[in-house]
Amino acid sequence: MPKIDNLNPDHNPWHWMAVDLRIWRLERNLSQTELGEILRVDGSTVSNYESGTSKVPLEKAEILDQLWRTRGHFARLRRYAEAAHDPNWFNAYTKYEERADAINVYSALVIHALFQTEEYARALIEGAQMVDDVEGTLSARMARQAVWSRFEPPEMRLFVRQSVLEDPVGGPEVMRAQLGHLLELSHRKGTVVRALPKAKAAHAGVDGSFTILRIGQGEHAWSAAVGGGRLVSDPELIRDYRLRYELIGDDSLSRDSTRSLLRDLMEAMK
Repeated sequence: MPKIDNLNPDHNPWHWMAVDLRIWRLERNLSQTELGEILRVDGSTVSNYESGTSKVPLEKAEILDQLWRTRGHFARLRRYAEAAHDPNWFNAYTKYEERADAINVYSALVIHALFQTEEYARALIEGAQMVDDVEGTLSARMARQAVWSRFEPPEMRLFVRQSVLEDPVGGPEVMRAQLGHLLELSHRKGTVVRALPKAKAAHAGVDGSFTILRIGQGEHAWSAAVGGGRLVSDPELIRDYRLRYELIGDDSLSRDSTRSLLRDLMEAMK
């Protein structure tokens, strides 16, 4: 977790917001507890905002703008930070993933990490040739699948392009086992696996893979990108992701038809 002395406001907009919040508070001789009372949070939450450990919600940024008459500075900075690439996106995303009550995934290029077999994951990591420590990367990826073993596992939904299911990652034997794993997961309580058929070449997921996480009453969305990704918490942006997900679902095969497709593909890979 970042500390105040380690913040880098010149290159990270979230850190910029954290530093500005601290400066403006100190200039007005407010303690963290006093500002917390205004924002209706406790002092430790304000401390987390200022250290960059927690992100200032948009509604709190708007309160700051009204309180200090900043002409929208904090809300504007919040929106800018939300739209920018966050260098710490993956750590933040996996923390949310661990706690999620529901995980809704759209996979456009490869099967999502939570649904991968170890052999499939290894083939992807080795094939990409982007990491030196293959075993460490593989171990970290598979550790994320502990969510399946929680006392109350999250609801899981995977919408995946048919072409992803047909790509023989790792060779026919590895891919056949991966398809069998998806078939097995599709029968688990609270788990849905549905394929987006090749006939639907134009659809709401053409921009790439994304995941929507629900934690309590809050939602977060993550979209993939080369060399990084984007983590979104703004309710307005989340609504767009949800709409995209619903539209992809409308175009996808039924659960039973997806299972039939998986069986057919497994047979073809013998």
